[in-house]
Amino acid sequence: MIDQTGGADRIDLLRTFLRIVEAGTLSAAAQHLGTSQPTVSRRLQLLERMLGVRLLQRSTHGLALTEDGERCLAHTRELLDSWGAMEAELRGAQDRPRGLLRVQAPHAFGQEQLVAPLAEYLRAHPEVSVEWKLHDRSPDFIADGIDCAIRVGWIEDPSVVAIRLAEVPRIVVAAPGLRGDRPPPAEAAELAGLPWLALTTYYRDEVVLSHAGRGEEQRFPIRPRLGTDSLHALRAAALAGLGAAIVSAWIVADDLREGRLEQLVPDWTAAPLPVFLICPAGRFRPAKLRHFIELMRGCMSNVVGMAPARG
Repeated sequence: MIDQTGGADRIDLLRTFLRIVEAGTLSAAAQHLGTSQPTVSRRLQLLERMLGVRLLQRSTHGLALTEDGERCLAHTRELLDSWGAMEAELRGAQDRPRGLLRVQAPHAFGQEQLVAPLAEYLRAHPEVSVEWKLHDRSPDFIADGIDCAIRVGWIEDPSVVAIRLAEVPRIVVAAPGLRGDRPPPAEAAELAGLPWLALTTYYRDEVVLSHAGRGEEQRFPIRPRLGTDSLHALRAAALAGLGAAIVSAWIVADDLREGRLEQLVPDWTAAPLPVFLICPAGRFRPAKLRHFIELMRGCMSNVVGMAPARG
């Protein structure tokens, strides 16, 4: 049988293909791989010839995956993940964190609260680098090549392993001028007459609050003046005096301390949101991922504004 790879290792061809997709250009891929652009181009051509399909095509915007390329990319990531697991096991390197770890985190949470534990992880493991992807949507582990994701809110996907890390307390806030001359509300029901803002990821047209001491629950409908899926935008709208809002306590801590916002009915709070670390079920966990999970489990409840996970 003729060797259609021209002597090139098939795993190296797949790694090159993956690096081209991730880097976006042949020259960038070559720089990452420490080789030349002609070598990268030749490896891509060898892989396409071996598979008998076109994987990438050039456009005015650069390189784009073909339909066959999309399918090949998904298989490539699974295959390289399995190959890495086998190498680690056979070489006895499973306890040495190294390589690139890809993590997805929520925008606001990942920009602020998670940077400190991320820095701690990187300092502890100098042979690991992290690609820190900030998205509020659910992760696509195969298409995006994600190793794990941190999610705020309940997880309903049965195909993932969900590790509960902590909880995010949520409170009701508003700009001091929103009440006008009216006295501070004492009970949750008094909030129904205020203009409201909605964080559409978690509440849209109804507010549900619980009393810390009495265990009583109050709910009432709202017609939001503004709905947004961004926690930062919600905070900005509240600061502008557009309405009351239910927010994660950590994001408004400075605003409350400096008087830019006030907490309404402090004895009433919304249900806390759980924080999970999720990863695909059944997939091998290399040392870089296992150590990241261990660190997040140990430190998340100590992050400012977080509470220990319950249940």
